[in-house]
Formats: sequence, C-alpha cells, structure tokens
Amino acid sequence: MEGTNPVNKKLAAALSGGAVLVLALSGCSSSGDGGGNKELDAWAKQVCDALPAQDAKVDAANAAIKQAATDNNAPANVQKTDSQAFQDMSDAYNALAQAVQKAGTPPGVDGGEKKQKDAVSALTTLSTSYAGLKKQVDALDTKDQAKFADGLQNIATDLGKLSKSGNTALKNLEQGDVKDAMAKQETCKKVASSAKARATTS
Repeated sequence: MEGTNPVNKKLAAALSGGAVLVLALSGCSSSGDGGGNKELDAWAKQVCDALPAQDAKVDAANAAIKQAATDNNAPANVQKTDSQAFQDMSDAYNALAQAVQKAGTPPGVDGGEKKQKDAVSALTTLSTSYAGLKKQVDALDTKDQAKFADGLQNIATDLGKLSKSGNTALKNLEQGDVKDAMAKQETCKKVASSAKARATTS
C-alpha cells in the first residue's frame, strides 16, 4: 500500500493552479503608453510593490506541499508541512488584500471603486479559505492512514475549487489602463516572469 503518497500528490496537483497572484498579469507586457496616467502609475506601483514578497511566500508554501508529496512522508510530517503552508498562504493573501485596500480606488478607471472592493473581498476570502484548510489539516487523524488519506482527498478537492475562485475579481481589476499601468512596474514584471517560469517547469 502506498498510503497517503498518491493522495498528497493530488494535493500538490491541485495547488499548481493556485499559486497565482498576478493572474491577468502573468501573460502581460505593457502595450506602450498606457495613457500616461501618473496617478494610476503611482497606484499600480503601490500594489505591485507588495506582490513579490507575497508571491514568494505562496510559491514557497506550494513547494513545501509538493516536496511533502514527493517524499514518502509519515502522515504527521505531511500534516505539519501542509498546515504551515496553508497558514503562509492565508497570511500572503491577507497582506495582498491590505495592499489593494490601502492603495485605494485606481484613479481615472471606470467602475474602479467597485473593482477595487471586489478584489479586496476576493483576496480576503482566499485568505480565510486557506486558514480554513489549515484547520482541516490540523484536525486530521494522522494515526489512521486511511482516514488521513480521505481527509487529504477532501482538502485537495477544496483546494482545486479555491484555485479557480477569486481569479475573476482580480482579473476584473487588472484590465485596460490598470493592466497597462501594472505592466510597467518592475515589481509586477518580476512576479509575471517568475509566474511564467513556474508555468513552464510545473
């Protein structure tokens, strides 16, 4: 019996789609002038500057879960690794929500206030959801391998849904002039290129 290993690999697979912070941005490059809105550029810089540290935190958490899946780890070790990873992800998305909240409404953007509020709400929900996954992992029975595997299976299912949710509001925020302004920022370029690199190696 392979125990929890195949199930934990499903967890890692579910994760691979969820490591994205700059979702619309990962394939973007600046289309040029972007309207030259200095206020919007300043807003984009504020949001983009918050991204690399949180992107790195999420990436490290993903890597830890994948590592736990490749080793034939004891359930207690898997539980500890996954619990910490979900906590880190929750913290990262919470920090991003605060960054977008602090940046305020993107200036000169139609419906900017609603888009910003929706993005903050989506990021906050993601943070809460990952905190919930941490609680689920912490509650698993590591002494019963079959039950532990079943529990991981349920978490992998929830994680797969999480990877898809939250994307829409963020993509709505990252459109048009906002996308162009963010694409000009060095910090967003850095995160976009690392996201592309992960996509090609995963």
